[in-house]
Amino acid sequence: MLVPSNVCFYNYFPGIIYILVIMLILNKTARVFFKPSKRKVDGFLRSFNFHPGILFLHKIVLGIETSCDDTAAAVVDETGNVLGEAIHSQTEVHLKTGGIIPPVAQQLHRENIQRIVQEALCASGISPSELSAIATTIKPGLALSLGVGLSFSLQLVDQLKKPFIPIHHMEAHALTIRLINKVEFPFLVLLISGGHCLLALVRGVSDFLLLGKSLDIAPGDMLDKVARRLSLIKHPECSTMSGGKAIEHLAKQGNRFHFDINPPMQRAKNCDFSFSGLQHVIDKIIMQKEKEEGIEKGQILSSAADIAAAVQHTTACHIAKRTHRAILFCKQRDLLSQSNAVLVVSGGVASNLYIRRALEIVTNATQCTLLCPPPRLCTDNGIMIAWNGIERLRAGLGILDNIEGIRYEPKCPLGSLQVFCILSLIYTLQTTESFNLHEVMGRRDTAIGF
Repeated sequence: MLVPSNVCFYNYFPGIIYILVIMLILNKTARVFFKPSKRKVDGFLRSFNFHPGILFLHKIVLGIETSCDDTAAAVVDETGNVLGEAIHSQTEVHLKTGGIIPPVAQQLHRENIQRIVQEALCASGISPSELSAIATTIKPGLALSLGVGLSFSLQLVDQLKKPFIPIHHMEAHALTIRLINKVEFPFLVLLISGGHCLLALVRGVSDFLLLGKSLDIAPGDMLDKVARRLSLIKHPECSTMSGGKAIEHLAKQGNRFHFDINPPMQRAKNCDFSFSGLQHVIDKIIMQKEKEEGIEKGQILSSAADIAAAVQHTTACHIAKRTHRAILFCKQRDLLSQSNAVLVVSGGVASNLYIRRALEIVTNATQCTLLCPPPRLCTDNGIMIAWNGIERLRAGLGILDNIEGIRYEPKCPLGSLQVFCILSLIYTLQTTESFNLHEVMGRRDTAIGF
């Protein structure tokens, strides 16, 4: 957030005048008239975190993200003002190889991390000495990728003598909404991406109660695999898109009713997810259609758009149904407000508009508010890491002056799953009637937005 220059001036006017008067008296006493150069004035004001027209508050964090295939950095202050950011995407490289190859991702991170951090700092106009702390993703993610970010950050911390804030990647996704919206704790968060899928009650900056998670693969991973099996990279409209984006794009042209696919885990009375079974069902459909059309694996099916629409629809229904269960549980146990409960949806898959529409149906039916960060903040970025650092700095949580023994953690759960929560969740969901979301989403007269 930018503070108007007139506010800066009036807030700081007495102190600045006092200092200038003292300097003038000292110079006149020495019979030397001192006229500071613009460069020296800028440096003088910079020492007070003061820039022309902008007041930089004291908490300023550099965030560094390298958990998967994006090298990102950003500088954010405690008002939520993004002072500078930079990102290097590896998407184009990994599209050519058919997926992320960890050693390739590692090498690209090594080649770009210094440039990206420099670009973020330069864009911010902030000197490294003005930083309050450096925050970096250390868990979970690809081991080789996490190692690059952590190694670079620890060297920077050692050189600058700044505090280090280790960041949990999913915690950062969950708290990003508080950068752009005034969201108070507690709230429910659904994190859906290429590597993760979970539902949690957020009770504080680092206080998460896990309600459900994927038992196998993540939805983004499943959509990517279906896109590869359909060879959508060869489709003229999808050649530059990631798998998930290609599915979403092609689904707009398809008929989701052409294939009748049941959502997974319909009898499971919990909030967990599963996507591997759905992937296998789609694989069988693709194999059958290839036989019917007489084409070989790797060629584009004439029914590719219908398959994309069906898998997206089934995925949306499954995610929305489990989320509906979590909302019912939280409201019945008074874990969420009855009148102004909030569901936050974040992660790369949250940018899928069809899935968002399914979740809107759920939140409308349960009198909840649905909030999603803008698409550029749903995918991996340095802003969310820096903001998580600000949140932890404010709360005094996990701020390290001693970095000895810090390690990255490729696998790391978010929050706690308490026994009483599991038992009460099962009881609540067994005794609660809910609308059939698959039927609502499946009605031909339902306006889904496409």
